[in-house]
Amino acid sequence: MTKLDNFVSMMTGQFDNKEQFDIMQKSGKIYPYARHVNTVCNDKIENLPLDFNGKFVVEESYYETNGKSHASPHLFLITESQDGIMLSSYEIPEGEDKNTFSYESMKNVDFNALKKSAKFTPALYHYKDGVWEGGSTSQFSPIMTFKLWEKFSDSCLEVSESMEVNGKRTFGYDDPIVYKRI
Repeated sequence: MTKLDNFVSMMTGQFDNKEQFDIMQKSGKIYPYARHVNTVCNDKIENLPLDFNGKFVVEESYYETNGKSHASPHLFLITESQDGIMLSSYEIPEGEDKNTFSYESMKNVDFNALKKSAKFTPALYHYKDGVWEGGSTSQFSPIMTFKLWEKFSDSCLEVSESMEVNGKRTFGYDDPIVYKRI
């Protein structure tokens, strides 16, 4: 199994943080119930170059906090590099609804129509002791910084995300969200 296939096998599937959510609820902490559905979508991308060695993945993230729900879909490209595995973000394809985008709803799209995100700094992951770990820091604007740090294993995804405006956190949690495979 290649490094790319190993990474993709760990990060694709269905995950939730129900176990962690229940613990946080019992201790009185406000914490989201979150679900991830990560699906390789190369079958929906037309005109991939013949020598293309990457995997596009639709990440469907669903969050519920204090009875309020929202979805946060993303399109990522995962590639192998000399340094490890690189995760690059792409814009949701033209004509798709950015709020409800999912693998199921995704229409076929031409590879040449896909646009790499100008804001997201690609995340680099390294493999050690059965775990892929890595992330990146992106400067979304002169005053807005997004930080991503993740660990992927056979059983779970640990995700730490935070948004800072003028150095003050406006989104994120002290503890990473721990998604277990379901």
